[in-house]
Amino acid sequence: MDSFFSPTANCRVRWQDLPGSGVPLVFVHGLGCASSCEYPRVVVDRAFGGRRAILLDLPGCGYSEKPQDYRYSIAEQAYVVAELVAHLGLESCFLYGHSMGGSISIEAAALLGDKVAGLIVSEPNFHPGGGFFSRQICSYSEAEFIEVICQQLVAQDDSPWAGSLAVDAPWAVWRGAASLVAGNDWFTRFVDLPKPKQLIFGEHSLPDDDFSRLDALGISTVVLPECGHSMSWENPAALAAALTEFCEQ
Repeated sequence: MDSFFSPTANCRVRWQDLPGSGVPLVFVHGLGCASSCEYPRVVVDRAFGGRRAILLDLPGCGYSEKPQDYRYSIAEQAYVVAELVAHLGLESCFLYGHSMGGSISIEAAALLGDKVAGLIVSEPNFHPGGGFFSRQICSYSEAEFIEVICQQLVAQDDSPWAGSLAVDAPWAVWRGAASLVAGNDWFTRFVDLPKPKQLIFGEHSLPDDDFSRLDALGISTVVLPECGHSMSWENPAALAAALTEFCEQ
């Protein structure tokens, strides 16, 4: 993997730059995940079309370093995404963010401005209060989650998510969840972003009020079949096809 030093996180951040054609697509993963674990299957799918893909492991996650004196807030992680784009010298890129990564990508798109060709988010956190998982995490103190709960979650879960959670720093997971619960109005920021954009949902996650609201506003929405929130594992081919279709518009 490649790496660069992030002044924001004060650590080395690692990513995979998978060669291909066209404007590159930067992948930003969700809470307790890592792009190096979650998205290779999507990128190698025939439906992805051989586009250049940049798979970022956020600080605290996957192969990136995991400082204990970093806040892991949504805003700071967005700055790390912008730092990576600058480090790579990209004049144009697409951003794709899932769940927490969707919230991060919304903020990163605003930071990057004209360098963003388009933004795709899948089942992001749009509002303060967090989702089920982040609220569950924050029902414990940071110390209790680090010492006991995170290891219990890994032991109890038999999905692919457990593999990435096992190597993420528990303090990064807890602080990321806390930042989601504190929240922001990411829904309005997404609506107001003057860029091509799209919201993706798995059919098993519907109905959803935000999905319906964006659809009514005329913002592009896509439903992936035979999957729910964990779409990159449950139906990677459908996700690959949706990403390609958006980027080729």
